[in-house]
Amino acid sequence: MAPAPQLSTPSETITTDASSESNNVTITGKIYTRVRLANKSDLSHIYQLFYQIHVYHNYTHLYKATESSLANLLFKENPLPLFYGPSVLLLEVSPTPFNEPKNTINEGFKPVLTTFDLKFPVVEGQVEEFRSKYDDGNDKSDVYIVGYAFFYANYSCFYDKPGFYFESLYFRESYRKLGMGSLLFGTVASIAANNGFVSVEGIVAVWNKKSYDFYINMGVEIFDEFRYGKLHGENLQMYADKKDENGEGSC
Repeated sequence: MAPAPQLSTPSETITTDASSESNNVTITGKIYTRVRLANKSDLSHIYQLFYQIHVYHNYTHLYKATESSLANLLFKENPLPLFYGPSVLLLEVSPTPFNEPKNTINEGFKPVLTTFDLKFPVVEGQVEEFRSKYDDGNDKSDVYIVGYAFFYANYSCFYDKPGFYFESLYFRESYRKLGMGSLLFGTVASIAANNGFVSVEGIVAVWNKKSYDFYINMGVEIFDEFRYGKLHGENLQMYADKKDENGEGSC
């Protein structure tokens, strides 16, 4: 995970300028953001971002996903109710303001628009690779996908309602330390609070102090008496095709 500090305070005295050189765009002054629900047109970008978080954690040898498998995971033909299945929020940026969408896109979630003041220039170094394909009818081409939050509903015998399992939060390197982590995590928490979910929980890496402090500052309570356990790989496969005493499958 790569969270960032709190939101900066907007100021009306700073102007935004974007200069382009080859495949780079440099944004100064203000940067405009949009948090929206991912759709199928975002598959290639989600695939790249999921790979990047594996690079960040040195886990590329564990990355087994393909765009096809992600499509089947995230965008099923008969999906679960909104936010109960695997859900991805994307954070997009632009050097120019976002407008209200002209297309009526029935996603069940209204995009969140925010403006940040920049204390230093931000260089978008992968203009074409991360140019957004989202079509809201405004014919706006200067929009770049910079991060995501991945979450889904989970259940516990301790509660009578589901919560969210917050699987991961990630930002491309140029967009860290700008306050966008607070915006994205806060949006997930807001969805939970406003839709009857009882919690937002997940794994916090204790070795990553910045990440750990980020979640503490966002109001997350850490339970030291529990440890994360995982049955996987060969240990899981030992249970495959297990037979009962009558030779029948146990499941």
